[in-house]
Amino acid sequence: MKKKIEFSKIIFCFVTFFIILLTLFSFYMMYKTNDLSPLAYLIPGWFGEMGIATGFYYNKAKAENLIKLKKIYKLDNETIELIKE
Repeated sequence: MKKKIEFSKIIFCFVTFFIILLTLFSFYMMYKTNDLSPLAYLIPGWFGEMGIATGFYYNKAKAENLIKLKKIYKLDNETIELIKE
């Protein structure tokens, strides 16, 4: 049975691919124009977005893993709260 790819993984992969593509394009354009000033705006913006996407993805994975642990080991809510901390 083929496992469906999670939507959060698709978002994370798209953001990563897009940032790599934009970074390479920016490097090329900066090489052609000899102007490095775009780096002051692009690096914080793009990599800030990458940080947000990464944080979202890991928080979602953490929540899903807690649900799996609860089902597998038949844990109660109090134990799950201890694991979260």
